[in-house]
Amino acid sequence: MSVVENNPARRNVTAALFACIALFTAPCARAQSVADFYRGKTITLYTAASVGGGYDQYARLLAKHMPRHIPGEPNIVVSNMVGAEGLRVANYLYNVAAEDGTVIGGLSRNTGLARFYGFNSAGIAFDARKFHWLGSPEQEVGLFILSTKSGLHSIDDLKTRPVTVSSTADNSPTTVYARLLNDTLGTKLKPISGYAGSQACLLAIERNEVDAHISGGSSAPFRARILPWLAKGDAKVIMLMGMKRDAAFPGVPTAIEVEPTSAGKQLFEIAFAEQVMGRPFVLPPQMPADRVAALRAAFDATMKDPEFLADAEQQKAHIDPVSGVEINALLERVYSAPPDVVARLRNIVEQ
Repeated sequence: MSVVENNPARRNVTAALFACIALFTAPCARAQSVADFYRGKTITLYTAASVGGGYDQYARLLAKHMPRHIPGEPNIVVSNMVGAEGLRVANYLYNVAAEDGTVIGGLSRNTGLARFYGFNSAGIAFDARKFHWLGSPEQEVGLFILSTKSGLHSIDDLKTRPVTVSSTADNSPTTVYARLLNDTLGTKLKPISGYAGSQACLLAIERNEVDAHISGGSSAPFRARILPWLAKGDAKVIMLMGMKRDAAFPGVPTAIEVEPTSAGKQLFEIAFAEQVMGRPFVLPPQMPADRVAALRAAFDATMKDPEFLADAEQQKAHIDPVSGVEINALLERVYSAPPDVVARLRNIVEQ
């Protein structure tokens, strides 16, 4: 038996000493834990986008500028994980990816509502509300682009005859928004799906294959493509698909403003939730809270960083950020909508 073990007084002094050491060192360890964890590490940002697209552009901007705002300044590298309309990355983050803070996901804007609408339910292995949403550098506004060569010029004209609309898929914003407008405003929009992407959808207008296109977003390349048409009068933007107006199209109303009933407005507010999410980034659900807070703070700081903003402006990447906390709250509101509203919206979308 040791002397310490046989001496109650010394045992008490020793215990008190260790307690003091723990008391004074624990706060320091906690304060340094995030920086100590990230120092020398690399964060992988998995984006659902292919190289060169708008989502990829924002992912690479974030990877370039966000590290200096993260305690410990880790590197961020971008990895493109394309597939299943963005569900592949979401499923990976939710079920497979490391949850220690070394993985970020870049999702498609409609991924958060995928289970709400029930599209491809068999392929959805995540609950969007349980992700820690990091934020989005941009809130989207879609454009209803109408070819004047079709002889159509106004919203009221959309109710006079069938109007073909180019679309990528049945669950794309183009198709969903067209069905919503048909149900609430009495338009006669007919989505033609199967086009390879937004540029192909615009080419269909240019070739007079369709009368219109309703975009889910409107990136700088997208707008650059349609500006000559608008200038020549070959096309016009007659409605905005989003929560707010766009200064680039003064006088053009949102669908929410056009919709006359409160029930219809509520449908569009739910549908446009994905527009608010814009170009969203997320963190795995079981990630430690202090690292979630650190990355959210770093994201928010990056959105105000003059160097980041200058780089984005040079690349013509529009910045209108929304925080991760706001996105999580938005999803909670959407998924808590009254059952009759949800049923009506799902019925419209599944037509």
